[in-house]
Amino acid sequence: MARRGARPVLWDLSEAGLAEVAAELEALGAEPLTARVDVGDPEEVSAAAKELLARVGTVDVLVNNAGVVSGKPLLELSPAEVERTFRVNALANYWTTMALLPAMIRSDRGHIVTVASAAGLVGVARQTDYSASKHAAVGFDESLRVELAHTAPGIRTTVVCPFYVDTGMFEGVQTRVPLLLPILREADVASRIVGAIEHDRARVVMPPMLYALPLLRLLPARAFDRVMDLFGVNVSMDHFKGRAGGEAAEPDTRPEPVP
Repeated sequence: MARRGARPVLWDLSEAGLAEVAAELEALGAEPLTARVDVGDPEEVSAAAKELLARVGTVDVLVNNAGVVSGKPLLELSPAEVERTFRVNALANYWTTMALLPAMIRSDRGHIVTVASAAGLVGVARQTDYSASKHAAVGFDESLRVELAHTAPGIRTTVVCPFYVDTGMFEGVQTRVPLLLPILREADVASRIVGAIEHDRARVVMPPMLYALPLLRLLPARAFDRVMDLFGVNVSMDHFKGRAGGEAAEPDTRPEPVP
């Protein structure tokens, strides 16, 4: 986006992460705006959005990209971990969009991107919290898309449903059939997202194999589960480590809105 002339605005919990990405963007000639924001906290988001909008007026693109993963079986999850997953992966989409959408409506233009997951299309073992939160993200985008079509047609949405991406968040995951279900490269996913924004595509699904899911859903539930087992989907998390050597990854909230 910066290479296309956008001025990125980065919201993240990590000040070190903000500084690192800001330096990368400045090397491209961009002038990023950064703020330490917990996007799971509606009050923090509201305050940050008011400050941002007072400075730039509106944003053209909002990318909801915050995410955490626990990677544990259901009975090993604590209530706090479940709540954290939904707070960051699902509820944050509401707080950022509710804070920035009114300015988009006033300018009658804008694009809202929700980075969900392939796990938002199919349940995965050891992801009872993560997959459910990403199903919520998919439903959020679809409902928002049809709502805006009637109330603010100048604003478009895109939902992004990739297989595992090599950001480090899912360190240790494996794929049984890399030709059909490869671990995706971060740069490739980012490029597809930017292309979807430029061409107003409502959905990005990666890799193409995932487009078969609606047809596979016509199978009886147990047959569908066997197909997922055949492709190794439900053992893909068996060696999950995450970013912190076995602990859940820290929130990855970059990039956020791009005015």
